[in-house]
Amino acid sequence: MDIDRDLLLQTFVAESEENLVSIEEALVQLEANPADDEALRTVFRGAHTVKGNAATLGFPAVADFAHIFEDVLARLREHTLRLSTELASLLLRGVDVLREAIPLAISGAETLPASHQAVRVALVRFTASEGGGAELSAPPTNDPETVIVDGATTASAADYSHARVPEGRTLRVDVDRLDRMLRLAGEIAISRGRLRDMLDRSSATLDALETHRETDRLFLELQEQIMQARLVPLGPIFRRQGRTVRDVALAHAKEADLVVEGDEVEVDMTVIEHIRDPLTHMIRNAIDHGIEPPAVRLARGKDPCGRITLRARRDAGSILIEIQDDGGGLDIDRIREVAVAQGLDSGRMRDADLKNLIFSSGFSTAPSVTEMSGRGVGMEVVRRNVELLRGTISVESRPGAGTTVAVRVPLTLAIIDGFQVGAGDQTYVVPLDTIVECIELPAETVARGAACGVINVRGVAVPFLRLGDLFGFPSTARGRENVVVVKHDERLAGIAVDSLYGQSQTVIKPLSKMFRGLTGIAGSTILGNGRVALILDVSALMREATHRRLQRAAPPDAELSP
Repeated sequence: MDIDRDLLLQTFVAESEENLVSIEEALVQLEANPADDEALRTVFRGAHTVKGNAATLGFPAVADFAHIFEDVLARLREHTLRLSTELASLLLRGVDVLREAIPLAISGAETLPASHQAVRVALVRFTASEGGGAELSAPPTNDPETVIVDGATTASAADYSHARVPEGRTLRVDVDRLDRMLRLAGEIAISRGRLRDMLDRSSATLDALETHRETDRLFLELQEQIMQARLVPLGPIFRRQGRTVRDVALAHAKEADLVVEGDEVEVDMTVIEHIRDPLTHMIRNAIDHGIEPPAVRLARGKDPCGRITLRARRDAGSILIEIQDDGGGLDIDRIREVAVAQGLDSGRMRDADLKNLIFSSGFSTAPSVTEMSGRGVGMEVVRRNVELLRGTISVESRPGAGTTVAVRVPLTLAIIDGFQVGAGDQTYVVPLDTIVECIELPAETVARGAACGVINVRGVAVPFLRLGDLFGFPSTARGRENVVVVKHDERLAGIAVDSLYGQSQTVIKPLSKMFRGLTGIAGSTILGNGRVALILDVSALMREATHRRLQRAAPPDAELSP
C-alpha cells in the first residue's frame, strides 16, 4: 500500500495538537478535582495516542518522552502517586515539551534538546518516588506498520487516519484551500456586481435579467456554504484559557477558576487566530490587577477563589465576547493619578474615558514592573489587535465587584455588508453595522467648507468631520450635504459626505504596506464599475472627529488629552 507520508505527518500534527489541548484541559480539571477519574482517563488516552502515533511514524524521542509521561499517569491511576501542585505543573510542562518536540522531530531532530531532557528527568523521578513506583516498562514499539490505540493494535497508520473520521462524514480540509475558495467567491461577487451594472445600463431582455437573478441566488447560497465551512466553535480556544488562569493565579499566589459560557458559538477561523492572544492578555490582566489575594477576598466576604468568566454570544451580525472577573474593580483614583503623571488633563475626562486609558500605550497602574505586567503594553496590544479585526473593545467596572471587558468582532473578515458614500469624485464604503442613520447636514448650523464641527442629533451634540477634507478631495455637492451617523463604543460621530449611493455587499481586499498607515482606512474593495473604493475605519475616524472637536473648543495654548 502506498502511503503519502506528507499527508500522514499533517494528520499527525493536527491530531497531536487536538490531543495535547485535551490533555491540558483535563490536567487543569484534575488538579482542581483529583477524584475526577474521567479527566484522568482523558489525559491517559491522549498521551497514549500521541505515543503510539509518534512510534509509528519513526519519532522515538517523542514516543519515549510520551511513554515516561504515561508512566507517571499510570501511577496516578493506581493511586500510588498524589497529584500535587508541583506534579501538575511538571505534567503541564510536559505537554509543552511534546508540543515543541513534535515539529522538531518532523524537521529531523533525533534527540530532545537539553531543556526537554530536564523535564524528562524530572518525570522519571516521579515514576519511582513516594514508595518505590513501578519499574520503567519497555519503550514503545517502533514498527512502522503498527499503531497502538488504547492498548489494541490496529492495521496501519493509513487505516488509523481513516478511522479517526467521525461518522458524520467530517473531512479535514487545508486552511489555505478554504482561503482560496473564499477569495474566489469574492472575485465572483465583484464580477457579479459589474454584470448587474451592465445589465442595468443596457436594454437587457427580461429573460436575461431573470437568469441573472437566479444566478445571484445560487451564488449567494454557495457563498453562505463557504462561510459556514469556515466557522469553528469558540469552545476550544476558551477552554484552553484554563491553563492560563491556573498558571497566572499560581504565579501570583492567588486562586481563580475559569467559567465558560457560550462555547458553542461559532466564528470565522481567521477571527479565532487573531483573538487568541488578546484573550490571554486580558485574562492575565484580570488575575494580576483584578482578582484579590485569598486573604483579602475573605476579609471582603468573598469566596477566596476568584472567578474569571469567558462568555460569547451572537449579537446583530457580530460576536460579543466578554471577559469578566469578580475582583476589586478598576481603581479610578489610581488611573487618574497615573494620567496626571503622564501629563493628561484628567479633569476633562469622564469615568468612561479614564477606564479606556488602560488600553493606551505605556499606561499601567502597576506599582512596579514584573515578569507579567507593569510596562503598559499588554492591553494596548489587545486594543490594536481587536481594531485590526474591525472590532471594538470597551470596559465596565464596579468597585469591589469586578470588571468586564467586552470585545465585539465581526463574524468574518472577508465579506461585509457596506454602505457606499461619495466624497469629491471618490467612493468610500462604511461598514453597515456601524451606521445608526443618515441625515442631511443642517446648512444653518454648519458653515460650508468647515473641515469639522458639531451637529445636534435629537438633543445630542455629535462631532462630525468632512470626509473629503480628511482625504484632500474638494466637495462636489451642489445641494445639501449628508451626514452618516456612526456608533463606536456607545458614542456617536458623523461623517459628512457629498452623496449616498446605498447598501452593497463588500469584498474586503487588504491594503498594500504603502497604505497601511493611512488614518481612517481599514481596507479596499473593487466596485461594480471596476474602480477601487476604500473601506473606512470607523473607530479611527471617530477618534479623529473627537480630537478635532477638542482642538476647536480648547484655548490656543491648551494641552489636549488624546
